[in-house]
Amino acid sequence: MCSYPRLRVPRGCGLGLTLRTLFRIHEEEDIYVAVDARTESLQSLRELGPPDLVYLVKQPKANSTRQTGVYHHVTGIDASSSASLAAYVNTLTFSPLDKTHKVVSGIYCCYNAFSHLDMRVEVKIPGSLESYCIDERGDKRVATEALWLETFLCAVLRAYLYADDGSGDSVKRIVGVRRFNPVTNTEMEHKFLDAAEKLFFLGRQLSSDPETQVPNTVSNHLTSGILKYIHTTGRYTSGINLFEKLRTKDVEVSSLLARVQIMADEEVQAVRLMYDALQDVPMDYALLDCQASFCQGKGESEMALECAKRAVTAAPSEFSTWARLAEVYVSMERWDLALLTLNSCPMFTYQDKDTPRMPQPSRIMLPILAESILDEIDEGQPKQGDPHDYVHPSLRKIHAANYQGTFLKAYNLLTKIAAAIGWDQLLKARSQVFVMEEEYRVERQHVPKPATSSGAETNGNSPGHEDDSGSVTGPDPTEPSSEETANGDVGESQTESPLERPEQTVASEVVKSGKEDPDPSHASYTQFRNKRLCERWLDNLFMVLYEDLRIYTIWRTEMAQFRQQAMEYKKSATEWEILGELAQRLHHFDESIEAYQSCLATRFSPKAMRGVLKLYEQRNDTRGMLGALIRLIAWQYRWYSEFSPELLFLVRKLIEDEGAVKVRSIVQATNLPQAVLDLTHQYCQLCATFRSSGSDT
Repeated sequence: MCSYPRLRVPRGCGLGLTLRTLFRIHEEEDIYVAVDARTESLQSLRELGPPDLVYLVKQPKANSTRQTGVYHHVTGIDASSSASLAAYVNTLTFSPLDKTHKVVSGIYCCYNAFSHLDMRVEVKIPGSLESYCIDERGDKRVATEALWLETFLCAVLRAYLYADDGSGDSVKRIVGVRRFNPVTNTEMEHKFLDAAEKLFFLGRQLSSDPETQVPNTVSNHLTSGILKYIHTTGRYTSGINLFEKLRTKDVEVSSLLARVQIMADEEVQAVRLMYDALQDVPMDYALLDCQASFCQGKGESEMALECAKRAVTAAPSEFSTWARLAEVYVSMERWDLALLTLNSCPMFTYQDKDTPRMPQPSRIMLPILAESILDEIDEGQPKQGDPHDYVHPSLRKIHAANYQGTFLKAYNLLTKIAAAIGWDQLLKARSQVFVMEEEYRVERQHVPKPATSSGAETNGNSPGHEDDSGSVTGPDPTEPSSEETANGDVGESQTESPLERPEQTVASEVVKSGKEDPDPSHASYTQFRNKRLCERWLDNLFMVLYEDLRIYTIWRTEMAQFRQQAMEYKKSATEWEILGELAQRLHHFDESIEAYQSCLATRFSPKAMRGVLKLYEQRNDTRGMLGALIRLIAWQYRWYSEFSPELLFLVRKLIEDEGAVKVRSIVQATNLPQAVLDLTHQYCQLCATFRSSGSDT
């Protein structure tokens, strides 16, 4: 749960004013320290950059010598020119709640990830305006029109790709970021897509999702942002027009065009496009992956398998192609090949989104807005100074909750297999395809080893292909590494769980060090002729999965015992939230909903409400979905986030299915304060502005 420091303001204190008139989050006595810290961090930025920084200098009206600085972060502001940024600063210069101070200057900082420059607009009040940019060395440079175009596009991409999904995870990472919708009408959409077209082939400079090793023309933050915008707003025609124009310059753009056509239910055109494009670029892995995804969605696993295999051949160093092949094998219930494919996935170090590195402020103010006041959100929330929820140590040390990037996706694939066949069968399949430590030790004892030999290497072929020479020799792996020991520690309550702890495999790093000379006796290891060495990271995933299942089993056993005795099973709200996430990871949907509902019975949690929302989606419960959306939108606004692409998408889909009139009527009939309902009406109005399907009904 969120434990931010809060400024509790009694009702009726005149907070019905707009957020712009009173927004002050961080305050520091030494002015410009936060700006200097941002300048120093520029050389370490690797992604799209942090949210924009807005810094104001204020002084008492009666004493012009003492100045203090206040600042906050923001996304979604129009950064196409210095004038638009200065206009935002000007909206912050007057506060009716603070009549003793005046704002004398302001700086708006917005990062340009194309040119690695921090664009800045400095406003003197009253009077001058200066725009310039700061490079990674801290030197001043001239801000040109070309740089402003790049900055505008980066600002839109940050607003979409760094937005919160409704669960509150992104909101909680950085305290007090104002999040606005960067594209509020068709005019702004045209401006955004026009900039995207002009800079499209520079997109690989913007890095990419953590699952992509090397950014390319169709896999980077620019293409991800465009696709997310189209998916969120349903503006398929605009997306198709953009990619059709770009496709004339580079046929590889066909994969993006096909994805948008599939979103728009233009599947016949998409299939024809993919077929025609593959005649020109037969080894385009993005197109092959798109084909595999489409076939898989239609239940044509055999066709998807061929496409996925070709995609792996085309891009063997990319995680996404191997992950797709593993997914296809899972859908075909070929568990051994799924595990072997998963073992071959190239894993990348997770590169997190850029976040601000600010000095500790002297004071933090987080005013609560009247529009977001809702009793059920307020009740039970921890106040500043209250002790944190008790969380059992076993729940605190769950490793799977911290996975990101390729390791998160690989773990999801492993849990899908476990959910389909059970833990015991998963261990059996594991022992059939990977060399286990005990059998390796026994086999090694029976094979005479020449005195001059110190080890051997292993033939590691791609999964799904038989290998008649795959044998192993090497140093004795009986001593576990520190990493294995840490992941194998399941706690004192291990005996409470009936689960069998996974036997240690022989990891490839242990057996094949790359330094030993070949062992001529390796041909004697006939038992391992068709087995592979398990990568250490996958070995660790099995240990982490065991820990997840162990804790889950103990939880369900305890609950059953308490129910038999007609006793209440008590957990703190945070513990229920963790258990809900645990069950969700393990694909136990009903149990996750049960935990999330128990959490909400104690106090409001955006993550729990987001989980319950999935239940309403599954049941096609329109009223339940809207009830959850109203509360999530209000909670987001409470933390200054006026825009969440995921919540906008859900509102749009409801309007598409039920019609705008029905959706608005259900929202209005809800027994909640009108100011709270108006926040949801704003999302509905946005759908009407973009003429989404159903909005004219």
